Amino acid sequence: MPSVLRAIIALVFALAASLVAAQQSKVSRIGYLAAVSLSADTPRLQAFRQGLRELGYVEGRDVIIDYRHEDRSLDRLPALAAELVAMKPDVLVGVTTNAAIAVKKAAGTLPVVFMGVTDPVSAGLVASLAHPGGNATGVTNMAAILTGKRLEYLKATLPDVTRIAVLWDPQAPGSVPQWEESKERAKALGLTLYSMEVSRNEDYEEAFARAVAAQSRAVWVTLNPLANSNQLRIAELAVRHRLPSVCARADYADNGCLMSYGPGYSLEGRDGARYVDKILKGGEPENVPVEQPTKFELSVNQKTAKRLGVTVPQEILILADRTVE
Repeated sequence: MPSVLRAIIALVFALAASLVAAQQSKVSRIGYLAAVSLSADTPRLQAFRQGLRELGYVEGRDVIIDYRHEDRSLDRLPALAAELVAMKPDVLVGVTTNAAIAVKKAAGTLPVVFMGVTDPVSAGLVASLAHPGGNATGVTNMAAILTGKRLEYLKATLPDVTRIAVLWDPQAPGSVPQWEESKERAKALGLTLYSMEVSRNEDYEEAFARAVAAQSRAVWVTLNPLANSNQLRIAELAVRHRLPSVCARADYADNGCLMSYGPGYSLEGRDGARYVDKILKGGEPENVPVEQPTKFELSVNQKTAKRLGVTVPQEILILADRTVE
C-alpha cells in the first residue's frame, strides 16, 4: 500500500476517533425552573435526578443541572427563566404551569420539557397533546380531569356533607381549570361549593375562617404552586377548623391531608427525565407527544381521620393504595 494512501487512512481514522471522543465528552446542560419551594419539589426532583441516572447520565460528567426554585413571588419567574437561558442550556425544564409558561417565553428556540402542568393546551404551551407543534412538550398531571373522582371519594367518605370549600388560586393557570371542573362535577353529586380563593401565603388563615363561616364542612385543595409549598400548613388549618380535606397527590396525604387521589409524584419526575433524554438525543419537541399518566394512587391518612373524628368507610380503605398511620 502506498505510503500516501496509508497516511490518508490513518488521518481518517484519527479524525473519526477524535469525533467520537468529542461526542462522548460533551456535557449537556439542563436549566430547571420550579414554581414551588425546594422542599416541596424535593420528591419530584429526586425522582428526576434518579431517572437521569437510570438512563446513564452522571451529573458533572454527562450533564450539569442549574436549579431555580421560587414559591414566594411568581412575578420573579420570568427573570429566573432568563437567568437559565443565559447559561445556554441544551434543554429547559419547567415545573408547574406558571414555571413552564415563563420558561417557554424566555426560551426562544431552545427546547422545553414541562412537568406538573394541568392543561398544556389551554396554557398555550402546545397546540395539542398528540402534536405539540412548537418547542415544548412534556407530561400533564391531569389535575382537572381527576377532579370529579376526588369529589366522589370525599362524598363517599362523608355522605352527609353537602357544602364543600374549594381551595384554589385564581392566579395559577393550572388551578383555574380545577375550579371550573369542580363546579361541573358538584352538580351531579349534590354538592354546594364555596370558592376559597388564596393567592398569597398570608391569606390562608382568613380563608379558612371564611370557609367555616360559609358553613363549609370539608375542603378540596386544588393542585397549585402556592398550595404545593404550604401542604403542612393547609393540613393543620383544615384539622383546626374541622374540615376533612381531599387533595390531588400522595405527598399531600403524607403531610396531613385526609385523603388524596392522583398520579404518583416520583413517577412524574422519572417521566420528566425520559423526556429530557429524548430531547438530548435529538428529538424535536414538536414531534414528541405530551403524555398523560396512567397510574393513580388513592391515599388515606388515618392519623388525620382520628384527629377529625372521621371514620373512613371500609370500602374506601379497601380501594386505597396506601394508608398513612
